[in-house]
Parts: sequence; C-alpha cells; structure tokens
Amino acid sequence: MLSIGAFQQYIHQHHLFQPKDHLLLAVSGGVDSIVLTDLCYKAGYRFTIAHCNFQLRGEESDADEIFVRSLGEKYKVEVLVKKFDTEQYAAANKLSIQEAARVLRYTWFEELISRQTPSSDELIERKSEYRPTGASDGATHHSSLITHLLTAHHADDNNETLLMNFFRGTGLHGLTGIPVANGKIKRPLLSFSKDELMVYAQEHQLQFREDASNQSSKYTRNFFRNELIPAISKVFPQVNENLQDNIKRFKEIEQLYQLSTQKLIQKLCKQKGAELHIPVKQLMEYKNRALIYEIIHPFGFSEKQIDEVQKLADSDSGKYIDAASMKFRLIKHQHWFIIAPLISIEAQTIVIEESNQEVDYESGQLTIEKLSINNHQLSTSQTIATLDASKIQFPLLLRKYKQGDYFYPLGMRKKKKVARFLIDQKLSKTDKEKIWVLESNQRIIWVVGQRIDDRFKITPPTKEVLKINLISG
Repeated sequence: MLSIGAFQQYIHQHHLFQPKDHLLLAVSGGVDSIVLTDLCYKAGYRFTIAHCNFQLRGEESDADEIFVRSLGEKYKVEVLVKKFDTEQYAAANKLSIQEAARVLRYTWFEELISRQTPSSDELIERKSEYRPTGASDGATHHSSLITHLLTAHHADDNNETLLMNFFRGTGLHGLTGIPVANGKIKRPLLSFSKDELMVYAQEHQLQFREDASNQSSKYTRNFFRNELIPAISKVFPQVNENLQDNIKRFKEIEQLYQLSTQKLIQKLCKQKGAELHIPVKQLMEYKNRALIYEIIHPFGFSEKQIDEVQKLADSDSGKYIDAASMKFRLIKHQHWFIIAPLISIEAQTIVIEESNQEVDYESGQLTIEKLSINNHQLSTSQTIATLDASKIQFPLLLRKYKQGDYFYPLGMRKKKKVARFLIDQKLSKTDKEKIWVLESNQRIIWVVGQRIDDRFKITPPTKEVLKINLISG
C-alpha cells in the first residue's frame, strides 16, 4: 500500500536521489502528480513544480494552470509554468498531438535542469523560500540546483506501455516497460497502482483536476486503459499484477540477453577508428536477427532494416545501405561489413557515387569530373588521376590501404603489392599511414596521390576521361 514510508523505501531501494537533492516535479494537476507532490512535501524533499499548459482544452487548460499555481502557496514552493502552441508545433513538425506534447514537455524540462534560470516567456510564480525538514545544509530553495526530474508514472502506466509495445512489435527491451530511472528522469511511483494513488488521495483529502479527455478512447493509451485491459480482466482478474510480474521477468531476461550479445559482439566486431568492421560470413552463420539488430541499432539502423542487411550479405562489394537516422552507412566490402559515419571526414571507408563531385576525407578532398577526350589535358601531377571512364564501375570505394592490397602500377604489366610499392617510393612510416586507395569493383584504380593502375589508363580508344583531383588538407 502506498504510504510515505513505502514511497521513501522505493526511492532508497532504487537509488533514485538523495534527501538533500533539489527536485523538479512535473505536475499536470491530475491525481497522479498531486499525490507525487504531496508525498515529496511530507517526506521532506525540496522541490520546484513545473507545469505545462498545452492550450488544447481552452478554459479547462487555463483552469488546470490556475490550480497548479495554487499549489505553490499550499506547499510553499516555486511554480514554473510555460504555455505551448501545441497544435501549431505538431503541424509544423508532422507529429501527433500526443507526440508533440511529449517533445515540448521534455525539451522544456531539460532546459530547466540544464539552465537553472527561467526564460522571459515562462510564467513564474515565486513563493516564500522553503527549506524542508531533513535538509542537511543551509541553502535556500532558490539557490540550490535542480538535479532530478520526477514524473508521476505509476504501475498501470507501465502495464499499458508493455502491452502497447508488444502489439506495436518492439523487441525485448520494449517488454521491460518504463524505466524507473532514465538519466535525470526518475519515476518514484512506478511500483504503485492507480488504485493505490486514489486511496492515498482520498485518505489525505487531496484535491486534483480531472482531465475529461482521459475518458476518450481515441488516443491509443486511453484505448488500452479504458477498453482493452478491462476486457482482459474479465478473463484474467489478476491481469495488472501478472503484467507487473512479467515486466520484472523481462528485465531480468534482458540482463542475461545483453550479457550474451555483448560477448558475441566483442568477439565478432573490430573497432577501427570511427568505423566498426564485422566479418560477413561469421555473422551470417549465427542465423540470428536479434544479433544483427544489436550490432546495427546503436548506429541508427531500424529493426526493419535487418532484412536489408541480410540481402547485403549476398551483394557485390561496394553496395551499402544508409541508417534510418542518416548518420551512418553499412557498406559491404569484400568479406566485411563496415559501419562508417556518413560525415566522410570521420570515416575510414567512403562510398563515392557517380553523382558525387566533391568528397571530403581525412587527408583532404577529391574533386571528380568526367571530360570528353577532346577536352582532356594530359597531366603528370601525382595529385591528378586521369582514367578511362568506360573501365570504371561505380560506386567507388575510398579507403585506407591495408596489408595484402595490390595493383598494377602505371607502366607495369605485373601486379605489385601496395606496401612494396610504397617502400620503393621511399615513403616514411608516417607518410605510409596516410595513404588511401580508390577502388572500382574490388580493383584498385589509384593509390591516391601516388600512381594510377595501368589497367585503367587512357588509351587511343578512350572517348571519355574520369578526372580525379586530390586537394590536400
């Protein structure tokens, strides 16, 4: 049963915050956040109230704001209020109203915690300074820094989230529900049910605001809350308790799952600078979509892209897919998958499309253009490669040279290892480390800044020239 003692025990058990910390409470005016506020006050925690007026329900929204403001007088704390044009923001950013409200709410909360001073468009109601009992230092309410954001999510919210994630089709992590702590966000009511919150409110004669929209099932969460879970409870009366038990089980299972997958990832993957290299054959031998997902999702790839990765395994070298986040690219290079940043200057493996005219990379910039043989002027500069365009197959791959690479240096009919060629050129060890090669269809066409491959040189039948110019960084 929810009580001040049980509330404090849960906070201590999960190490959510310390008694001396200054808390920011997200308060809507509904029973959940009002109970949270009362518990924090009676437990002796110092806090500031933050209220969002999303201006979605006209006078009702304004009445909520007035009510929350009155809590400042009741609890002798500061109340921060901010109004949002939620509908306009949702339309401008192509978001649902619920998603827009969530983004606006947490963005503002993060600003409050990081900035610690309100902006001019925030409506601020400052009440008398309040130093709660149990505080260990002499700092006043206004001078202490906010360290944690508390939200009033409870066990019923957690159950709804689990079911929504299950039917939406998320992975194992989605079945672990709402985290009790996520960075600075803490949820000290997460183990208590809605019924327990209602009993507490009645016993302590707390006033709160009822949001009429909560009764409408047009929103996904409300449908689960008002219709689906009550319908399931007719068959399984203990549905809420069972879902809570399942969340605990799933969290424990996920811990084992993460330990296992991380060991496999460490065994398979090699970190090379800003890139991750994965052997294709070994990865595919596991025949495990979950393992593929765990490798690619930290780089912004979605679960839906697993099929694309599996197809890429059988593709030609040089093929690639971009992450849904558009920040990384997964490249098939010979027997390897390479996850590289799309910001090419950070990457060690760069895909060059036929449409690219400029490519920035670690050692400088390449400019690329096609010319008619009639417009071509012969150059002997090592920083300019002139190649027979008809022999070049895009995409090209720009990468650092590695041991085992070979090419046919211009003027030679026999292949030569790039490492041996660089020794013959009397390059220092430092200079060798800066050497990149350009590939077409798994064949090196240019040791960048040194020499082109003889197989791609201009000959009498050449009609079109691919000119690549190196501009050193």
